Amino acid sequence: MTIAVSSPVFNEGDQIPRRFTGDGVDVSPPLNFTGLPEQTAELAVLVEDPDAPSGTFTHWVMWGIDPDLSGLGEGEAPAGAVQGKNGFGRRAYGGPSPPRGRSHRYVFEVLALSEPLRLAGGASAADLRRAAAGKVLASGHLTGRYKRG
Repeated sequence: MTIAVSSPVFNEGDQIPRRFTGDGVDVSPPLNFTGLPEQTAELAVLVEDPDAPSGTFTHWVMWGIDPDLSGLGEGEAPAGAVQGKNGFGRRAYGGPSPPRGRSHRYVFEVLALSEPLRLAGGASAADLRRAAAGKVLASGHLTGRYKRG
């Protein structure tokens, strides 16, 4: 099953506005999601850059998101959500900041989970993926791009 993930500030494959990057205000962009299975216990969000020079770089890890939500507002970590550690070593969203001159892809992934994840705050994206194995009812993603001048 596929979750439809969208944003009012960029479309699939488009440039992510500077405001939502490390060169801007560095807040997470608003996201909308539809098509969640009825039996969803919680949602998780991952934002990753598969084009990073040293391999996939994690920009955001969050779980424990209420499945009754239809999206996340700009800069929002909703009540009850738990944030993991991103590649910058912070428990927060860290916006795109690729090396100059090359466009990178940023994948905003939403997972609908059949049961709550029992992870400690600060867990990594790999920890989340391991804990979610066999519990993903549906997923979806939105891919944006960012290139520094």
